[in-house]
Amino acid sequence: MKIRESFGSRLFDVINTVLMILLIIVMVYPLIYVFSASISDNAMVMSGQVVLWPRSVTLEAYARLVGNPDIWISYWNTIRYTVLQTLLSLIVTSAMAYPLAKKWLPGRRFILMMAAFTLLFSGGMIPTFLVVQNLGLLNTMWAIVLPSLVSTWYLFIMRTFFEALPEELEDAATMDGCGTVQLLIRIILPLSLPVLVSIGLFTAVNQWNSFFDALIYLNERSMYPLQIVLRNIIIASSNVQGEGNTAYIETLKYAMIMIATVPILCVYPFIQKYFVQGAMIGGVKG
Repeated sequence: MKIRESFGSRLFDVINTVLMILLIIVMVYPLIYVFSASISDNAMVMSGQVVLWPRSVTLEAYARLVGNPDIWISYWNTIRYTVLQTLLSLIVTSAMAYPLAKKWLPGRRFILMMAAFTLLFSGGMIPTFLVVQNLGLLNTMWAIVLPSLVSTWYLFIMRTFFEALPEELEDAATMDGCGTVQLLIRIILPLSLPVLVSIGLFTAVNQWNSFFDALIYLNERSMYPLQIVLRNIIIASSNVQGEGNTAYIETLKYAMIMIATVPILCVYPFIQKYFVQGAMIGGVKG
């Protein structure tokens, strides 16, 4: 028997659908515009004739970027910074979150309070810079990876997820002879794939888009990530092909945005199911 919906329920569905469509338009339009501007004639872009669809299609901006070695060097730097920080962050965060999920851990409450304290207060930029400098990490990839390796927020999400796992699984593995490290690697982490993928995605996106740390800690151009090159093109209006040639500066900006954005966007469809599940399970139960 079909249940008859009330007028209020139908009205809510209509309003919700309209709002979702408007939200999609607001999010998709900038992507379409940037792509259209990146393959349009530079004069058309500067004169404001490109509104949605490309005008006088040309791939000259992409050809100039692809032919520039600095782009590929910065691309490789961004990839290795992102991959290394994501892997190390998942390893360190899970290694810390698992014992904090156990009530038998001595000093558990104190450690959690100290971790929560960092959510409200931090050492600041200058003290952090001095620490990195005194450790001899300046102008190395570790200056980009280590200072932001552990996020307290992600630590609490992972700890909450671990607490929700059945203790019977751990008891059975312990009776079979698994130690603590084996239990974490062979039982807990495979069951925690949703939250691991979710946190890994957040970490990777943050590192991929990060440029401020590189701006502070790196001095050599060969160490710059992609976002520094993107910043130089967009904000500083630095032409990657030379100071004298500005014929394609506007389309170069948009093409560089597309080159820097598309790879990380392509990751979402493959891990969306893990992302939704991990974010909900790790964030609801407290």
